[in-house]
Amino acid sequence: MHDGRHLGLWSVAELAAAYRSRDVSPVEVNATVAARIAELEPAVNALADRSPDLVAAAERAAAASERRFAAGMPLGPLDGIPVTVKENLARAGVPLRSGSAGATPRVPSADSPVVERFSAAGAVLVGTTTMPDWGMLSSGVSSLYGITRSPLDPTLTVGGSSAGAGAAAAGGYGPIHIGTDIGGSIRLPATWLGLVGHKPSYGRVPLEAPYLGRVAGPITRTVGDTAAAMAVVSGHDPRDWTALPAAQLDWSLAEVSVDGLRVALLLDSGAGMPCDPALREVTEAAGRLFERGGAHVEVIAPWLTDATLTALDAFWRMRLWADLEVLSSEARERVLPYIRQWAEAGAETSGVQTLRNYQATLALRGATVAATTAYDLVLSPVAPVSAFPAEWPMPWGDDPAEGMAHIGFTVPFSMSGQPSCAVPMGRREDGREIGVQLSGRRFDDVGVLRAATWLETAWPTSVT
Repeated sequence: MHDGRHLGLWSVAELAAAYRSRDVSPVEVNATVAARIAELEPAVNALADRSPDLVAAAERAAAASERRFAAGMPLGPLDGIPVTVKENLARAGVPLRSGSAGATPRVPSADSPVVERFSAAGAVLVGTTTMPDWGMLSSGVSSLYGITRSPLDPTLTVGGSSAGAGAAAAGGYGPIHIGTDIGGSIRLPATWLGLVGHKPSYGRVPLEAPYLGRVAGPITRTVGDTAAAMAVVSGHDPRDWTALPAAQLDWSLAEVSVDGLRVALLLDSGAGMPCDPALREVTEAAGRLFERGGAHVEVIAPWLTDATLTALDAFWRMRLWADLEVLSSEARERVLPYIRQWAEAGAETSGVQTLRNYQATLALRGATVAATTAYDLVLSPVAPVSAFPAEWPMPWGDDPAEGMAHIGFTVPFSMSGQPSCAVPMGRREDGREIGVQLSGRRFDDVGVLRAATWLETAWPTSVT
């Protein structure tokens, strides 16, 4: 134990230091995490795969790490660190099931770049994590896995679609949990669970199966752990045709400052659900804190419109319907009803309208860059609402007609490819977590994380 925390809640830096001093061993940490998983999983349901083969592989990896530390030859900062990856990040020979009981599993022949890099760094993969059907919900409701629940309060959602990743991070299954995000799927679980969730720049972390706006990135308990993860999983890989060129980035977070930064305060997304005043107030308070730190802060007008958000939702419906349409009727019936109904609404969309919806998505990319290019950072709420009941597929319940009304703050930065990080800001009076979103210039992941660690440190000293 350390300050009353079990080993699964230790940070990367704390574990690495304890490994080097031989005060704690990777085998001991893996066993502690395994016990934590056994304790919480019946209620939380964060893991898609905790098979005997994976458990045995984790034990072997922890033992190999322990031998390297004993020889004074660790592979790096993540050697022996427990990690998880989302179910849709490929592992060789393990079926990818897209979180759905109706999906046709695909068996990859090779590990995804993220899994490959974790293995090369000596990290210990303790499980893969759940997601809703095809990742198209902001909750942990899945026809395949059931309901993933918050370790903080099992009656509440974990968010999604990186549902299990968020639950694993909040539950203490180790320091680093990699999710994916195409409209908010890393940042929404993070903000509803009191965690840090970083959506990297588009192409910063290579993928096995790239797609417009899709990224992989970490959900952690601290910005420092996020930076440690990014230092390993980011970087060019020729298998990803969207991957950014190789770059030597300094992921250190020491001696950070926001003095002189230009910060835009986005308090209204311009579309979708109205923002809860309590969440807006916390964002305004964070803005005042940046001002006291020497930043120049000004409110900016929203650029997202309801028409654009509707077009994006319609394009995604058609995209998923293309996958569902080829399934047998029996398989389609196994898909989560909400997802099936949501996608079926796109079945009658014409090719011309689909192209127009795609063009609206690209226009949002341009509009976001244009609206924010004068600023170093954009500070906003992450979501317009706080965590909702775990059984609800979406923040409003189970009506697919609402589309994507909750992603007005997150999706612009997904489409623009800009780095965007959810940072926890404490709890509201009813105990639910509150966070803010820091979004940066294109490709400036390091700048975003340095501002995030500054806010993480400064926030407890002043919240008004």
